[in-house]
Amino acid sequence: MKRTLRIFSSLLVASWLGACSSTALRDPVSVNIPGQWSNAPKADNAATTRDLAHWWKGFEDPVLDDLVARALAANQDLKLAVARVREARAYQTVAESVLFPTVDATADVGRNKSFERLPKPTVGTTWNIGVAAAWEIDLFGGNRFEAQAASAQTRASQEARRAVQVGVLAEVATSYLELRGAQKQIDIVTENIAVQRKQLQFLEARYRAGLSSELDIARQQQLIHTSQAALALLTNATAALSHRIAVLLGKPASDLESLLARPAPLPSTLPEIPGLLPSDLFAQRPDIRRAQAELTAAAAKLSSAKTDLFPKFVLSARGGRGALDLDPSPNAVGNIFALGLGVVQPLFNAGRIRANIEAADARLSQVAARYEKTYLTALEEVEDAFVAHTTARERREELTQAAQEAARAEHLAEEFYKRGITDFLAVLDSERVKLTAEDERAKAETAVSVSMVSLYRAFGGGWTSADTAVAQEK
Repeated sequence: MKRTLRIFSSLLVASWLGACSSTALRDPVSVNIPGQWSNAPKADNAATTRDLAHWWKGFEDPVLDDLVARALAANQDLKLAVARVREARAYQTVAESVLFPTVDATADVGRNKSFERLPKPTVGTTWNIGVAAAWEIDLFGGNRFEAQAASAQTRASQEARRAVQVGVLAEVATSYLELRGAQKQIDIVTENIAVQRKQLQFLEARYRAGLSSELDIARQQQLIHTSQAALALLTNATAALSHRIAVLLGKPASDLESLLARPAPLPSTLPEIPGLLPSDLFAQRPDIRRAQAELTAAAAKLSSAKTDLFPKFVLSARGGRGALDLDPSPNAVGNIFALGLGVVQPLFNAGRIRANIEAADARLSQVAARYEKTYLTALEEVEDAFVAHTTARERREELTQAAQEAARAEHLAEEFYKRGITDFLAVLDSERVKLTAEDERAKAETAVSVSMVSLYRAFGGGWTSADTAVAQEK
């Protein structure tokens, strides 16, 4: 009988250990990684990973550098992300603490009365003081897997913070560049309105001389009103962009008025085009790194759920000193020590454990699908950014030539007017056309700068491990 019991116990332990071996973390999800970009433009120089960390410095704009520094120090979204990292670290400590024994100090005192010794009841005081310890022997790794999941969640929160930083810096730069572009357009449109008013005065003079019609005057007035409406939109845009930058910097808009209200030109230089490959996104994009960490956490959670099928062993110990004081008996004082081993084996739970395993497995499948989608989305964003940048550069070149031709036409109109070949209205009209071309070129120049910001954002630029570590300490 004893031999049979030993054989049965050995087989039971072997089955537990064999089942436990299946709870190892799954292999990483494989994704299809292209070797090259489909739309990357040819570049003489290419930015490196180091350049990605502080890509905005490539614009060589001190004001932009100052705005970025302020955003890193005071942006509210970054502060929220840092707090989430602290929270995740605390939960990781909670999960890891289960791997170690718990030790507690205990003390109790009581007053007892017994009526067994009649006619006089026995009254006594009992007290105990000592230390109690308990430790769950993690034989099948359930607690260890939970600790791994918590550690992976901490990494995911760190990557989420980096993703927030990438987005904040890109938004600061985009808003700033659009603000400078809008300020330049305001100057051009204001000058254009002045020219249109001169045209109106000229037409009114011709009308009084009988050389023009009311239709010409009405058309010119309509053109002025249209330009004034465009100026109002640009003024509104500059105010909104200034307000947005202030929010990103965690400041009231009034604090930045002196810095941003004065018009300034767009940066004359651009950062280099990133020279990274599609495979480099795994190391550079925080959202992909976060998805990887979440995949690890989900796999560890599944492994932990499977260990609930196996028994749990708890080792407990208690030691101390106690006393029993019974009247009229003498005090009984002595040391107390106890050592025990508890075992809990699930027998019936109405399918709860199996359902929990199924849910954890489904969760892992969801996270794996999201991981693949995150990488595909990253590829899409980079390719779109390449196309947008190339298109913006081509458009800028065409509009630059158009502005040059418009300036040449204005010069010819002035020469013809001096020779008496054309009237002054042709000169004014040529000047208006030139300013319209300048306005379109200003839009194109802004689009080129903004497209470069979008490109660096798509590559996940704007963070370093050192920056994140410093931020977490705040």
